[in-house]
Amino acid sequence: MKVTGRLLAPLIITFIIFSIIFLVFRLQLENLHTDTVVLHAGNAILLLIGILSVFIQVKGMNNSNPHAFVRSVTSGMMAKMIVCVLAVFGYVYLSGSQYNKRSIFILLFIYLVYLAVEVAALMKLNKNSKADA
Repeated sequence: MKVTGRLLAPLIITFIIFSIIFLVFRLQLENLHTDTVVLHAGNAILLLIGILSVFIQVKGMNNSNPHAFVRSVTSGMMAKMIVCVLAVFGYVYLSGSQYNKRSIFILLFIYLVYLAVEVAALMKLNKNSKADA
């Protein structure tokens, strides 16, 4: 089983949808004191770590040991959480007292959306691969 465009398409579509939302509602978001640059950067980071997590989990699915898949899911989740925490700490450190809490909370919600999209795509892939066996 390989990572294909079909598997990554939901993540990329999610990225595009959020990018369009941030562009279209830029003025409204700025009026609500939300930093759209942070939203765009966070959206890109979430896409990249989502793709990394998919690669890790597909590698675990290909292993004949069933525990390898569980380990890959756990390591993918830990990698995502560590990168997100480091990104938030880095943003807060670099921006000092001017960091934007609203943007961080919006990105936490977007993280959940990416997580749901990734899980749905992998469950569909796992169901299809078990049917072929």
